[in-house]
Amino acid sequence: MRLPLIPPSQLTDEQKPLYDAMREGIASNFNAFKVIDESGALMGPWNPWLHSPQIGKAIWDLTLALTAKATVPDRVRQIVILTVGARYDAAYEIYAHVAVAEKEGMSAQRLATLTADLKPADLAEDESVAFDLAYALSRGGVLPEPVYALAKQTFGQAGVEELIFLVGLYALVSVTLNGFNVPVPERE
Repeated sequence: MRLPLIPPSQLTDEQKPLYDAMREGIASNFNAFKVIDESGALMGPWNPWLHSPQIGKAIWDLTLALTAKATVPDRVRQIVILTVGARYDAAYEIYAHVAVAEKEGMSAQRLATLTADLKPADLAEDESVAFDLAYALSRGGVLPEPVYALAKQTFGQAGVEELIFLVGLYALVSVTLNGFNVPVPERE
C-alpha cells in the first residue's frame, strides 16, 4: 500500500466533506464487501480519492451518477465491471465485485471464468453483448463497429453510452487500485 489509510480524526477540512459523502454512498451502494477499517478509514479506491480530494470528488460524482442513474441491469453491469477488473488484474476491484456478484446469485463457475479474463459460456444474450463491449474496450483502440451496433441494438443509445462510461470508470478505478497498490482485505 503506497498511501496510508486516513482515520476520520486526521481528515483535513477539504477531505472531510468528501469522506462524509463517500461514507453515505458506500452505506447504500457498496456494502457487500469490506470498505472501512476499524478506525473508520476508507479502504479500496476511496482512500486514494481522499488523498487527492479535488480529483477524488470528481471521480466519486461520476461513480454516483453511473450508479444512481443506471438503466442497464445490475447483473450486466457486474459482468462489465469484472471484465474490466480482470483485464487490469485489479485485485481489490475483483474482490469487491465478486462479493457483489455472489450476493446477487452469480455462480462460482461464471465468476471463475470472468476473473480469469475469459468469456463464460452461459451468458444471456445481453450479458454476452456487454462482455464483448467491455472486453474489446479494455484492450484499447476503437470499439469495433459490429460490437457497437449490437450493443446499441441490445441496450439502446443511452444504454450503450452507460456501458462505455462504466468501462471507462472501472478502468480508472483499476488503474488507481494498481497504481497505489491497494491491498485486498481477507474475505470473511
